[in-house]
Amino acid sequence: MAKTKQMAKGLANAEVRLQPIETFQILDIDGKVVNKDEMPELTDEQLRELMRRMVFTRVWDQRAVGLARQGRLGFYAPVSGQEATMIGSQYALKKEDFILPGYRDIPQLYWHGYPMYQAFLWSRGHQHGGQIPEGVNVLMPQIIIGAQYVQTAGVAMAFKKRGEKRVAITFTGDGGSSQGDFYEAMNFAGVYNLPAVFVVQNNRYAISTPVEIQTAAQTIAQKGVAAGIRSVQVDGMDVLAVYKVVSDAVERARNGEGPTLIEALNYRLGPHSMSGDDPTRYRSKDEPGEYDEKEPLVRFRRYLESKKLWTEEDENRVVEEAKKAVAEAIKKAETYEKMTIEGLIDSMFENTPPHLEEQKAEFTVKEGK
Repeated sequence: MAKTKQMAKGLANAEVRLQPIETFQILDIDGKVVNKDEMPELTDEQLRELMRRMVFTRVWDQRAVGLARQGRLGFYAPVSGQEATMIGSQYALKKEDFILPGYRDIPQLYWHGYPMYQAFLWSRGHQHGGQIPEGVNVLMPQIIIGAQYVQTAGVAMAFKKRGEKRVAITFTGDGGSSQGDFYEAMNFAGVYNLPAVFVVQNNRYAISTPVEIQTAAQTIAQKGVAAGIRSVQVDGMDVLAVYKVVSDAVERARNGEGPTLIEALNYRLGPHSMSGDDPTRYRSKDEPGEYDEKEPLVRFRRYLESKKLWTEEDENRVVEEAKKAVAEAIKKAETYEKMTIEGLIDSMFENTPPHLEEQKAEFTVKEGK
């Protein structure tokens, strides 16, 4: 009888866990507050700063797309439409927290202290792009889909073993949630109750594969349930909702309450990358227009304007600031000292092994030095 009751209790718990995960939201598409009780405690200046960063990032992205088309950048993945998730997430962190990004997550790195010109060098394949400045707690953008999730579990484990009140946060797309690394990382983090936050930016397309084909799960958020970790779905185009959800997850992790999986519902307005992707081949003609009113800058701008916290002059000032910053960063990247074979080899080891010294000598002879 006791065993039967225990089994019934287990089934009941399973049913509770499998209840649909509701999308957390604070602002509707008109910029009106629909969840006043969950409004984060941010000052007017902090609200303005969130908007400044999103506008800056949008202009930077538009400029970077142009630079890529001109052949002045290498690989570049556009971010327009996902600024609320990126900016809201990073703004919820402390400087000592660690970001492990995917290849689209350059904005989070920048606002955490990584110089823009180095981001451009990374895109161009220059090794200096990967030389992270002292005190900037980030890794380089991960090209291997989902690998940053496993690395995040490792970094979080280090923080826990050292007794440090620091948090590791990582990002991937909906396609990344189909990778083995995604599940392994969450399982490891769940087992060891690690201070980690896993964010999935569900922008509806893993390159060209719709999320409905990518997974049979009703939500990506529920994939964390099996790992025994807290799982949340948030409106990723609502910067206040993202900030609130990530803030809560970060504080839980910092206080030893374990990891969180966050699915942020986004929509990328442009192509997957500037490497030949044509979104018109897998999207209907009218689909992007459906998100014009939902996109993060429009929504948050309406909210701030209703509070008289944002004006056209404010916006124009940030636009010019971003244009200037991008122009200076690409100029510095393009005039930065060129890489050499010798420099690349020397940077790999403190003491260069004999076989690499031989390779250096061979290149020196070939180049007539």
